[in-house]
Amino acid sequence: MTQAEREQENGKEKEKEREKEKEKEQRGVKRPIAPPVIPEPLQEQIQSNFIVVLHPGSKTLRIGRATDTLPATVPHVIARRHKQTCQPRYEDAWLVREGLNKPESNEQRQNGLKMVDQAIWSKKMSNGVRRTPVSAEQARSYNRLIRPAGLDTSSRMKWTNTAHHPEHLVGEEALYVNPTDCYNVHWPISRGQLNVHGGAGGSLTAVLADLEAIWSHVIQKQLEIPLKDLKYYRCILLVPDIYNRHHVKELVNMLLLDMGFSAIVVHQESVCATFGSGLSSACVVDVGDQKTSLCCVEDGVSHRNSRLCLAYGGADVTRCFFWLLQRAGFPYRECQLSNRVDCILLQQLKETFCHLDQDISGLQDHEFRTRFPESPALLYQIRLGDEKLQAPMALFYPTTFGIVGQKMTTLQHRSQGDPEDPHDEHYLLGTQSKQDQSSKASAERKSLPKPPGFEGEFSSQGGDPSERGGGAHGQDVELGHSQNDCLMGGAEMEEPPSALLSRKTAMTQFEGKALGLDKAILHSIDCCASDETKRKMYSSILVVGGGLLFHRAQEFLQHRILNKMPPSFRRVVESVEVITRPKDMDPRLISWKGGAVLACLDTTQEMWIHQREWQRFGVRMLRERAAFVW
Repeated sequence: MTQAEREQENGKEKEKEREKEKEKEQRGVKRPIAPPVIPEPLQEQIQSNFIVVLHPGSKTLRIGRATDTLPATVPHVIARRHKQTCQPRYEDAWLVREGLNKPESNEQRQNGLKMVDQAIWSKKMSNGVRRTPVSAEQARSYNRLIRPAGLDTSSRMKWTNTAHHPEHLVGEEALYVNPTDCYNVHWPISRGQLNVHGGAGGSLTAVLADLEAIWSHVIQKQLEIPLKDLKYYRCILLVPDIYNRHHVKELVNMLLLDMGFSAIVVHQESVCATFGSGLSSACVVDVGDQKTSLCCVEDGVSHRNSRLCLAYGGADVTRCFFWLLQRAGFPYRECQLSNRVDCILLQQLKETFCHLDQDISGLQDHEFRTRFPESPALLYQIRLGDEKLQAPMALFYPTTFGIVGQKMTTLQHRSQGDPEDPHDEHYLLGTQSKQDQSSKASAERKSLPKPPGFEGEFSSQGGDPSERGGGAHGQDVELGHSQNDCLMGGAEMEEPPSALLSRKTAMTQFEGKALGLDKAILHSIDCCASDETKRKMYSSILVVGGGLLFHRAQEFLQHRILNKMPPSFRRVVESVEVITRPKDMDPRLISWKGGAVLACLDTTQEMWIHQREWQRFGVRMLRERAAFVW
């Protein structure tokens, strides 16, 4: 058979096979269809230079790309032009706060100072000699005679130029707006929360508008990202450990829907601080300008019961230092806490002169310069004694701040509920309660002998018949361990009213007290569940933020913790370690740096909330995706 004949034969066979297949299909017998190959969804590769890390503070905003070595650091303030010419000028206070001018304030201040002096006198210096206290009178007699020396007829500093009438000014420009110009000055975040108040620009809408204006300005000018390109960018937002759920919801709404980021991750400052410092577990002490927050973090999880927020910080130390300077005859007599430029000077003086080194004693001579817009530059001499040590020690004896009648300590409270989030803590507690009641009732029914004729009826031991459905369905509701651990007072519904009232009264009294920094650390660690966790926390106390940047602060805090920790732990804990500069980094940037580290972690891929998801599901996405219990 030739090659041509073979090919012809093969063609005939193939034709016959095709005809057979057609016949089968006509008879209804179909060939098996091979399932299509489903490609696995590709893991989206997110570029870190398209992620913006945003850490808003009460006084300073830190913002930058996740790939940046350092963030842009901007005063978190905005000046808004008056809408009408005759409008009265309004300015948010910086160093002045509520509760300072009460009749008891000065007495409380003096009592606090006595305790500070007692602590200074009781501790020996490193050479074994006790310090000799220096009275303010010794410094005052010298400082009263001081007159400033002129350095230059002009300080070369100028007020911000507002000739072109900008709608608003941000950061440094807002700080140096002339008080005679028609601008209101707002600090949109106060004590770590949105600065909502009854004054001008204090509504939630106005505060959010201020934040959007500040953040948009910095993104455009400092990061050089056009706002129209934010749809290509993602955002990591750092929030306080004790957060206001409603405020966080509004911020996410603003970042995704108003500013137009494509996706967002929300995480807590304390956890990010551990990421930034390279520690797996730590008791994080964040001393900010207006608040101090404490929280024990273990393996990336913030222990809810250990969270504590103290309503004082670096600004209170600055104000306390000013009071002590006045007692010592401060030669710059025109200084006013209500003057924004004077506040900047006082902040600089605190950072330059104050310390926690108890080996420095006696009177020392110093000098400082004043450079104000439209004023000559002046040089002042000043003699100071213990004032430089007393002011930062007020963090450990907060009655020295003289704040009366204010809530000084905040704990994590249960959510008030959100209509957009039906399956919140209240729902979980309700189902948990019904489940408990149902299981108790069924256990009692099993233990009791059943009277004849009652098998099919609902036993009176089981409670209200209307709850039968809830009880039955309650068996299917499982509380995840993280939710269950974090529900404060899970048995609250079963408490008698008197016990509930006494517990709430105790909590209210606790929140009214101003805990010293060392006592607050001990309290936070003591709230951890196990002794093993407490040991970890004592051996890793991480101090971040800019409020404790004093010489020898690390040794001072370590000494106080060692002296006050429970004796049972003193035997077990190998060493109490206070870390103030991990990896020689600026402690003010550690939380932001942790946000940048978070952007690079594989586990972060599951935490992104996309714009479309937020539009559809709203705040429920935070419960689903947040790395902490919402």
